[in-house]
Amino acid sequence: MAFSGHHARKRFGQHWLKDESVLLQIVAAAALQPDDHVLEVGPGRGALTAQLLASPAASVQAVELDRDLVEGLQQRFAAEPRFQLQSGDVLALPQLGDGERRPTKVVANIPYNITGPLLERLVGRLDRPVEPPYQRLVLLVQQEVARRISARPGQSSFSALSVRMQLLAQCRSVCPVPPRCFQPPPKVQSEVISLDPLPADQRPPQAVAKQVEHLLRLAFSARRKMVRNTLVSAAPAVGLEAWLADAGLTPQQRPQEIAPQQWVALAAALQPAL
Repeated sequence: MAFSGHHARKRFGQHWLKDESVLLQIVAAAALQPDDHVLEVGPGRGALTAQLLASPAASVQAVELDRDLVEGLQQRFAAEPRFQLQSGDVLALPQLGDGERRPTKVVANIPYNITGPLLERLVGRLDRPVEPPYQRLVLLVQQEVARRISARPGQSSFSALSVRMQLLAQCRSVCPVPPRCFQPPPKVQSEVISLDPLPADQRPPQAVAKQVEHLLRLAFSARRKMVRNTLVSAAPAVGLEAWLADAGLTPQQRPQEIAPQQWVALAAALQPAL
């Protein structure tokens, strides 16, 4: 067997998904078509890769950091012309996938210790979204992160990440994934999420997006405080209440109570004063 003698490595955050029903739900959520080129991050031993290659997708372009797994993957899928493999750190590679056949969708069981940086690499930031965006990303992540991404205003898990991701993409949960579905099992609950990045005309303009980022950093650094206290450094105090009112907000609201589009409205209202 190509992977004989290889054990999961903690430093790479390796937990291999083995539950076939979850694997099938991941592939179904990606809704792969014959013209899709799929980017898979961290294929591991290739359980998800095999399911992706069983789909109608035109190609599966994988990125693997563990050099021992790279050799095993090359052996396992040597006879599959639709499979391409890059060896290296997904956060450091200058290009992901085949440049001539740019990946259209991302499907991955990602290492939990790089979730934040990887989301930025694949989706972007509010003021610097990935262009052109992927059509869809189906990611297996830690459940806590999944809940934060899809949280609604007023929920305890609603955070700056919720605002950023919901202004960049349509986010939905696909299915929960308990530890028993992995080998070795992680110590946390997991969840599959689907992200459909929004087109440019549905995202905030760059100048407003940059201001939203600034406001989020200010407000969520003290999420239990009212915005009249956390945002006072963003604009002259004399006009702050009026600007909040223009955005449909009250000075007594707390950051986790403010919806993503209200952050955009607040940033737009502040723009003329800056």
